[in-house]
Amino acid sequence: MELKIKDIIDILQVSEKTVYRWIKDKKIPCYRINHQYRFNRTEINEWILSNKIELSSSLINLTNPDRRDSLEQLLLKGGIVTQVSGENVREVLQSAVQRIITPPNISKEEILSALLSREELMPTAVGKGVAFPHPRNPIITDLKNASVSICCLEKPIDFGSLDNQPVHTLFILLTASPKMHLEVLSKISYLCQDDAFLTILKDHAEKETILNYVRTREGEWQKKKETVNP
Repeated sequence: MELKIKDIIDILQVSEKTVYRWIKDKKIPCYRINHQYRFNRTEINEWILSNKIELSSSLINLTNPDRRDSLEQLLLKGGIVTQVSGENVREVLQSAVQRIITPPNISKEEILSALLSREELMPTAVGKGVAFPHPRNPIITDLKNASVSICCLEKPIDFGSLDNQPVHTLFILLTASPKMHLEVLSKISYLCQDDAFLTILKDHAEKETILNYVRTREGEWQKKKETVNP
């Protein structure tokens, strides 16, 4: 068990009362050890992926005011690629990893292996034609090398999504810490609730169109955060 109550509060930017309400209502996976609640990082990861909470209210406070961890900056480091080929999960991940910008000092083979291992454990498809491939555990150690890559597939592929929809877009997440991973995951999950954004991705829009959309939404989140926390 790697996370405590205070970690969940910090990661999701919600009140202690909210966390305890989730526990009472069995809305969040947790364990009681020596009269204290503990949370498994992987299970919390899956909890966010499966969208068991509404992300809109917590997302506002996740936007970093100095923008070092903004989605726009992470996408600039990871890249946006289209027409990614492949007939199955392994092939499209292999094609995607070869085309995205990857951190130095780590091979593309190692990244691919980590992504495939994660898919074998549990599919990262989250519905509506989107999947979030990522290593089960961080494989980079330097925050400056963290990245997010968007990969629009040449044709939709079955990723084992619960809604049975084939996946047309991958978000490959390479982050250096569990906290950052969950924050980024929450932001992307919230974006993907927007049908307009999904249409942009499915239509293989230009890179700048995607970046402009992300930039605009992050600006809106920051303004809301400043309104809530002046």
